[in-house]
Amino acid sequence: MYVESLWAGWRSDYIAGRSDKAAENGCLFCSLALLDDKEALILDRTELTFTIMNAFPYSSGHVMVLPKRHESELTELTTDEASEIMVAAQRAARVLEATYFPEGLNIGINVGSAGGAGLPEHLHTHVVPRWRSDTNFMASVAQVRVLPETLNESWSRLRDGYAALTASGA
Repeated sequence: MYVESLWAGWRSDYIAGRSDKAAENGCLFCSLALLDDKEALILDRTELTFTIMNAFPYSSGHVMVLPKRHESELTELTTDEASEIMVAAQRAARVLEATYFPEGLNIGINVGSAGGAGLPEHLHTHVVPRWRSDTNFMASVAQVRVLPETLNESWSRLRDGYAALTASGA
């Protein structure tokens, strides 16, 4: 089977940097939570959660909401953590809707490797903007994804959206 490759050289430094940080602390997400927001591409922090750009997005604007506490099991979250994750996911949805104008959203949690979690050691909720005209069907038929902007551009755009949401009191 022939697989087309699309060059995305800007991602190599980003991915290597994230891998180095994960090795230092044992958990990629715990390591990123300790960094500066811009360096780690963290969009929002609450007392119990943080929202971060996905390094391997399904579409531009794909974010993840995580508990600050290192936990892999949904059933082991405290009630406060579970509630705050949902509130942070709602906030992410509002920002994505105001910033990217998606026609829909995928919001979900993959628990464990067998459940589809790419990093099963730290629970995370995906919030993914979607459009009827998505070209990301290519991941199924051509094993590539098409993203029109860099992760840093997405982070800046969404960070402005979070600032506007906060300013509006929402």
